[in-house]
Amino acid sequence: MAETLRRMLSASSAAGPGEESAAESGSPLLLLGGPRSGKTALLFAAALEVAGEGRGPIFFLARRPLQSLPLRTRAAFDPLRLQKIRFQYPSSTRELFRLLCSAHEAQGPAPALLLLDCLEEYLSEHQGPHEAARLVALLLDTAAHFSHRAGPGGSCGLMVALQTQKDSGDTAQLALLQRYFPACCWLQPGAPGPRQHCLRACLESGGQGPRTEWLVAFQPHGEMTVTPLSPEVGDPSSDKGTSSRSQPNFGV
Repeated sequence: MAETLRRMLSASSAAGPGEESAAESGSPLLLLGGPRSGKTALLFAAALEVAGEGRGPIFFLARRPLQSLPLRTRAAFDPLRLQKIRFQYPSSTRELFRLLCSAHEAQGPAPALLLLDCLEEYLSEHQGPHEAARLVALLLDTAAHFSHRAGPGGSCGLMVALQTQKDSGDTAQLALLQRYFPACCWLQPGAPGPRQHCLRACLESGGQGPRTEWLVAFQPHGEMTVTPLSPEVGDPSSDKGTSSRSQPNFGV
């Protein structure tokens, strides 16, 4: 999923079109950021990206219905893409477990992408690490099942959004989740522009590619613009021989 997100952000940037679509979805991706950091919008953008690849449907899971489209791009109004995104709203952890456990009974083409928004709301019902590990393991198993159903050359990606808070004491839980998600994308507030909401996205693909950063701006009418950023000089997480799985320091 790291390459899917990289391709989507690169294609949205002024640098030009991204790489060609690939059937392989790669490692599962954890999308991390604070409140109003654009996590849902990026999940939706990834759904639109995969929906345009001509593969299977996309499952978008969230605790409550979206009040409006997170993005208002040309792709967001493409009916052929939108009809491939299947929104489902398990309102509790028990309902989410039930939905995932019944995934093998689903008829039709195997999904190409499984998205879960607001993981923290489900984890808040069960504070113990065993429950968190069980839920994440079930998400991974469901994606693996869909990949097996897709057959040779097909796969089902997994992308999960988690809201983080400064000084929230959830370091142990985050470390547990990162054991299951080799790739992470951190979202941090960026310098705001006139009448727009900006964030900085840092993608660490778990050793499968270089660390990449973008400045993402959301306009008042919902359009998303992306600008690639150069790697920061002296960033310790980019030093050779160093493996960083902690939150990048963006100086904010």
